Amino acid sequence: MKQYDYETQTQKYEFISGQHGGYYRHDFVDHAYLYNLYFPPEAVFTSFRHHIHDLVLNYPVAQDALAGLIGKLIHQPAERIVVGNGAAELIKIVSGHISSKLIIPVPSFNEYANAAPSGRAVEFALEFPSFHLDVDKFAAEAIRVKADMAVVVTPNNPTSMLVPKSDLVCLAQKLAYHDCMLIVDESFMDFVQNPNQTTLEHDIEGHPNMAIFKSMSKAYGICGLRIGYMLTANAAFAEAIRKGVHIWNINGFAEEFLRLLPGYRQEFVESCKQVRADRDNLYCNLCAVSGMTVYKPDTNFVFCRVPDYVQTAPEVTRRLFIEHNIYIKHCRDKTLKDSDRYIRIASRTETENCTLVDALADIINSGKMELSS
Repeated sequence: MKQYDYETQTQKYEFISGQHGGYYRHDFVDHAYLYNLYFPPEAVFTSFRHHIHDLVLNYPVAQDALAGLIGKLIHQPAERIVVGNGAAELIKIVSGHISSKLIIPVPSFNEYANAAPSGRAVEFALEFPSFHLDVDKFAAEAIRVKADMAVVVTPNNPTSMLVPKSDLVCLAQKLAYHDCMLIVDESFMDFVQNPNQTTLEHDIEGHPNMAIFKSMSKAYGICGLRIGYMLTANAAFAEAIRKGVHIWNINGFAEEFLRLLPGYRQEFVESCKQVRADRDNLYCNLCAVSGMTVYKPDTNFVFCRVPDYVQTAPEVTRRLFIEHNIYIKHCRDKTLKDSDRYIRIASRTETENCTLVDALADIINSGKMELSS
């Protein structure tokens, strides 16, 4: 009996494009999801195998101990930290239950707006076509709509662009006078150049109206373990989030990973260096594809606009999968002008990236030839 009900590559694409995970079961190259292919090291999996009975048969620890484990990793006191079953759990609590009016620049990660009740999320358009965030205009709009929460994803998804640290500090100061919390989502921060100088984690104490969200799935390559955290110096805000999580919201494998992680700091640093090198080569190679507009990335994926003479981004995405068994993300569901012209490509290994660029160039060039014929 077949496990999945598709017989052709087209049927397979239609099935996959409606899924939100489990891709490894379907035999294709995933340039859609955004994570570190070079971490964790094999020794972590060996440790899991050695302790699998204890991890499966026993209750994991609860929030206070989990916060301590994250605190040890990022050198912060546990009382500033709330650990979630992925950042998605924390986003649901903040957007869905705490914020009365949330504002977010778009295009961006959809979940913050999607998790908010109807009418409680305001979208602020990024500058077009640069997609840069003007923090003065953003602050003014947040104040005008009386937002109690402003969200900035940096580096942003899908644009892969970093918002300067100094801009975010100014934004937090502007919003502080209007009782507005600033949520800075740094889920992709480890892949930027000099992340220790770019993150706001070290500055959190001076900004009580700021909270940092981080999904660990991306940087640490552990999508299946589901770990995320929030860091804030605002004790009342941390307690409000903490009340929204279940007592055992993190499983034993995720707990064990947090206990093991401090022993692999250097391996993690090296893995991020490799991700950056692969990404830089991918960017250069994509720039050589005729007609493509390629935005310089700050993190582990590349944002592109397909030329007007080819079919739409969804059609390019479909053809890449059907003809080359490669899956990328189109941006039709994002809030931006001409959204059906944009794609987002996750960087993988050098070999896989080169294969993708060749396949994409083939599709783009075929569209050009069709136009001239």
